[in-house]
Amino acid sequence: MTERLSRDLVSVYRRKSVPHPGNYLLRVREAIETYEREGEPERPRSSTGRPGGLVYLYDLPTIIVPDLHARMDFFLHVMFFRPDNGPPVIERLADGSLQVVCVGDGFHAEARAADRWKRAYHEYLGNYERHRAMDAEMRESLGLMEMVMAVKTAIPKTFHFLKGNHENIANENGEGNYSFGKFAYEGDMVTRYVLQFLGREFLETYYRFEKELPVLAVGADFLVTHAEPRTFYPREMVIDYYEYPEVIYGLTWTANDAADEGSVETMLRYYLADRYTPESRIFGGHRPVPGLYHLRAGGKYVQIHNPDKFIVARMNGTGIDVDRDVLEIPYDDSIVTGR
Repeated sequence: MTERLSRDLVSVYRRKSVPHPGNYLLRVREAIETYEREGEPERPRSSTGRPGGLVYLYDLPTIIVPDLHARMDFFLHVMFFRPDNGPPVIERLADGSLQVVCVGDGFHAEARAADRWKRAYHEYLGNYERHRAMDAEMRESLGLMEMVMAVKTAIPKTFHFLKGNHENIANENGEGNYSFGKFAYEGDMVTRYVLQFLGREFLETYYRFEKELPVLAVGADFLVTHAEPRTFYPREMVIDYYEYPEVIYGLTWTANDAADEGSVETMLRYYLADRYTPESRIFGGHRPVPGLYHLRAGGKYVQIHNPDKFIVARMNGTGIDVDRDVLEIPYDDSIVTGR
């Protein structure tokens, strides 16, 4: 299975065009069905019967992946990374000896594509009569998420992708989402492009996929969220997250220095209970950091999103030492070239 899956991932990376909407929709529907099957005990269901916003991880070595932002090469490097020079991550996911948690934000290349966003903005103003720059952006964003969906569908128990604030293909304001713009009007530019070139059915189906994504993962002695928790959110609210849009907002949009004092510590003690230790941490991304990581909330929240590096956090069940556990995966040209 992993050989075929590996080939599929590399094929997506090497594809030079925006994916065909019909083929891509099949992948999205498969991913939706995969998420809809999740339930107790790993993913408790909400009061309405849908998979809730909380995922309980297995007691396994865990790799935490920060914001991806259309970086297909980063995702490939994670999947083919060989911890301790052993089997690659993708094989260990399949044999159940390791798990991966991505903190979200699959869409929207950021600073590395700032000039491209400017060109794409002019295309957007011209109603996409020309769209070369936006084609390049959508090839990468859709390609990255196609890789994510392929792994989730093939290996659902040990691979998880949380919702970030960029998981908002409709650019909606509501249900914890807010319209997005940073280097241009990325949110509306994507929505308009999808409607114009891929169709309303594509937009609505992908929107459904985003609504299946959880927002909090609980490990043995750590938690994973996209953003620093804005305040304390109890289990019932996180499971019923679509009844409480403030939960989605508070776990995906919280800016630096905007969280309530003590929110991280309270979340850790509540969700880890008797497994809490002074070394317990919440890992996330959301805001870029220099170097390998940045500590917030008195050192209890670890941001690992460096958009210029392939940074991951690696939990081995031996306690948490941030200097040891946060590392950079070195670039390996053979992974993307096949040579």
